[in-house]
Amino acid sequence: MNVNRGHIIHEITPLSDKDCFYIADRRKSEFTYPMHSHSEFEINYIENAEGVRRIVGDSVEIIGKYDLTLIAGEDLEHVWEQHQCTSKQIREITIQFSKDLFFDNLIHKNQFDSIRKMLNDAQKGINFPMETIMRVYPMLDTLSAEESGFHAVIKLLTILYELSLCDNYRALASTSFAHIDETSDSRRVRKIYEYINAHYKEDIRLEDLANIVGMTPVALSRFFKLRTGKTVTDYIIDIRLGHATRFLVDTTNTITEICYESGFNNLSNFNRIFKKKKGCTPKEFRENYRKTKLVI
Repeated sequence: MNVNRGHIIHEITPLSDKDCFYIADRRKSEFTYPMHSHSEFEINYIENAEGVRRIVGDSVEIIGKYDLTLIAGEDLEHVWEQHQCTSKQIREITIQFSKDLFFDNLIHKNQFDSIRKMLNDAQKGINFPMETIMRVYPMLDTLSAEESGFHAVIKLLTILYELSLCDNYRALASTSFAHIDETSDSRRVRKIYEYINAHYKEDIRLEDLANIVGMTPVALSRFFKLRTGKTVTDYIIDIRLGHATRFLVDTTNTITEICYESGFNNLSNFNRIFKKKKGCTPKEFRENYRKTKLVI
């Protein structure tokens, strides 16, 4: 059953309150399901599908022969499109499970620390490298054939644990597009996040941020890069681009209007940065994204 929410299909999964997870292991020749979202968490494994276009939030990428993605963002829209794929022997394994399977007491036990962190990161959608795919493939390959429901749940937990040990998975959607709050153990980093999120439309100076957290600009730059893996400038750009892509999807505003509403003060600079980060112009992003929004 599907419910139309604007132009995005809201999928109602077959899971009941008494089910732990749902799995579909399919052999197919093409991708036809439209852009959709759902409240359940999802692991999606795809093989023999080079040229397929994966869209998760504002992330648009062409996948290779193997692809493994985890989505834990409630209502984070996503789709896999046929695009340039010519394979007729595609395999897709989709596992969906409710966040209630873990949340409350179990997920906060020490033994689940890495899974909890991974599921938090997966609010933006995360994609795994080839070495991780190969490590969990034997379990993914046989999960649907597991006769014991109990052992199937244990195998799913093991898959999630092995995935959580990966230290180089990639976040897909931007923070502002996915409508989530970035958190950090550092009080100072949180203050910087909050200020940038509130003032992204304005001219944000490093000196102002440094004053907020009681540091020198040089010390702040080093501290922020060490804590987040990004420069302050890169983080500001990512926040502004996240808002820009959301405006492109949700409004009919002109590209120029969106440029300034997102905090960029120069249209050509906005177009250049957008194309560098997203691989297409803002106009192309809007056109490609709308093509996936089917009403059913």
